[in-house]
Amino acid sequence: MISIMSEWRYIFDSAPVRALEQGETLFRREDRVSRVYLVRKGAVALERAMTDGTSLTLHIATAGGALAEASLFAETYHCDAVARTTAEVAAVRRKDFLNALRDKPDATLSLIETHAREVQAQRARIEILRLRRVSDRLDAWLELRGEPEKGEWIRVADQIGVSPPALYRELARRR
Repeated sequence: MISIMSEWRYIFDSAPVRALEQGETLFRREDRVSRVYLVRKGAVALERAMTDGTSLTLHIATAGGALAEASLFAETYHCDAVARTTAEVAAVRRKDFLNALRDKPDATLSLIETHAREVQAQRARIEILRLRRVSDRLDAWLELRGEPEKGEWIRVADQIGVSPPALYRELARRR
């Protein structure tokens, strides 16, 4: 398969970049959708406040990842965008983003490809989270992804839905 993954990102080449401090909000739920974003540096989370006061993280976009593209056809944003780390975010007006996709079909196809890969990853994560035992979740994750780099095990714990101590106990048991 020929990959055209990065093609759609050209749309942001000359876009203004906004710096965000950790915890700063880029947009809020119910704000009118006006822009689409590309995270250049750092991480920005899409969060939805729940009635019990907790927050549900719907997505975390990192460098190279789009943000708010799922809102292209909505009137308002369905969640808040909050910087998880210091971040830099490029912004393009929604109208300009859509026009660029209309004008360059390869960009549209590459955006579809990017989203197809994200759907595959989310489906795999859902199946992993359905497994009851930490050992089964870890086996499934390793089967799909392979051994993580040093220092990345804490991210594995988050991705398989277990606490870091539970994951480390499982890793120690395997040694």
